[in-house]
Amino acid sequence: MEDAAIIRRLHAAKASSGKSYSEIAAETGLTNVYVAQLLRCQAQLKPDTSPKLRAALPELSEELVLEMMKPPMRSYHPNLIQEPAVYRLNEAVMHFGESIKEIINEDFGDGIMSAIDFYCSVDKVKGVDGKDRVVITFDGKYLPYAEQKSEHMVSRLQLQ
Repeated sequence: MEDAAIIRRLHAAKASSGKSYSEIAAETGLTNVYVAQLLRCQAQLKPDTSPKLRAALPELSEELVLEMMKPPMRSYHPNLIQEPAVYRLNEAVMHFGESIKEIINEDFGDGIMSAIDFYCSVDKVKGVDGKDRVVITFDGKYLPYAEQKSEHMVSRLQLQ
């Protein structure tokens, strides 16, 4: 089955449940963004989570669950950047990126935030003015860059 057809069926199961991503997340113990990733075939459903997701989305067929358990092709459509919400998110990261990098380096050292050991959520809060605000949390493991010493290079050690 093609991903587009799977995604349509997954979204139909979500729609028939009448639940939001956040409600499904609360029932499964996942983040709302991870639930959305699962339903877009951008994350792999783990066996321990499968029963919880099926309870939250009763119309998920066994066939869809098995499809969701396959390692996904994590990608995106090249035109995605044209979607205004995605464009603005990208713009915010690009605008604040250098400052964020400097603070990471100052607080942690020379390294990066993992996008693999990574959690992401979207929350809605009221601002001090009473208006709705979007809170996006990126929670990634810190990964320091390694000094590349030849004595630590396993492939070189095996040649000796």
